Amino acid sequence: MVSMLLAVNWEPELRGLLTVVLGLIAFMGSVYLILGTNLGARLGFLVALTGLAGWMALMGAIWWIYGIGLKGEDPSWHQVPGRTVIQDPDGLYQAGVFEQRLAVSADAPLDVLADGIVDQFVDEGWRVVGEAEPAFGQAEASATVFLEEEGAFAPGEFDVTHVYEVGGEAYPKLFGLDALDQIAFFHKPYYTVVEVAPYLPLREEPGRAPSPPEIDSSRERQYVYMIRDLGSRREPAALITIGSTIVFLALCWMLHRRDRFVAENLERKALATSA
Repeated sequence: MVSMLLAVNWEPELRGLLTVVLGLIAFMGSVYLILGTNLGARLGFLVALTGLAGWMALMGAIWWIYGIGLKGEDPSWHQVPGRTVIQDPDGLYQAGVFEQRLAVSADAPLDVLADGIVDQFVDEGWRVVGEAEPAFGQAEASATVFLEEEGAFAPGEFDVTHVYEVGGEAYPKLFGLDALDQIAFFHKPYYTVVEVAPYLPLREEPGRAPSPPEIDSSRERQYVYMIRDLGSRREPAALITIGSTIVFLALCWMLHRRDRFVAENLERKALATSA
C-alpha cells in the first residue's frame, strides 16, 4: 500500500490519469446520475453531453480570447538556413536581405559604411527597433544564441548596435483598417536582422578591474538574419472552441428533434383517446 501511494505521489503520468478518471466519475458522473434518475438513462446522457459540449465551447472561447489554458507553441525566432550569420556587408545583398547592392562603396571607411547600411535598411522599408522596445531584447537574446552556435563570437565579445525588422503584417482586414482585424488570421513573413559590433580585446592586469568594453572600429559589423515564427499559442483553444460548438449545436438539434417527435406522439395519443 505504501508503495502504491508513493507511486501515485511521484509519478506525474499516473497522477494525471487518476485525476481525469476521478473527475469524470465525481463531476460528470454525478451530473449524469442526477439527470438519469429524472429523465431516463438515454435522455439524461444526451442532456449531460450537451451541457458538457456547451461548457467546453465557452471555456475554449475564453482560452482563445486571452491566450491561456491549453496553449500551442510560443513565438520564437528561427535561423534562415545558410544565411544566419552574415560576416560582411556585401553578404546582405547575396543573402536576400537587401533588394539592391549597397550604395556605399565597400572601400569606404567602416563608420561611413555602417551609416550607409543603416540608411539602406530604412530606404528599403525595414524598421529600426528601439532599444527600449521588448522586441529589441528578445531579438538580441536569440541572435546571441545563434552567434555562439555558429562560433562567430564568444559571450561578451560583441555588442548589439541595431535591430531591424520587416513584414509580419496580418491580413485580411475589414476595409483595410488596422482596428478592424478580427478576421486577420494570416500573416506575412516576419524577418529580423540584428547588427553586432565586435569589442576590442579586454586588457586584464593583476590587481585591477578589467577595462570597460569598447567597440573595435577597425573590424566590420556582422549581421544575424532570422525569421520570426509567430507560433500557434491560440490554435488548440480555437480547435476546441470550433469542435465543441459543432458538437453542441448537433446535440441541441437532436434534443429539439426528440422533443418534436414526443409532441407529435402525445398529440396523436390525445386524438386517439378523444375519438
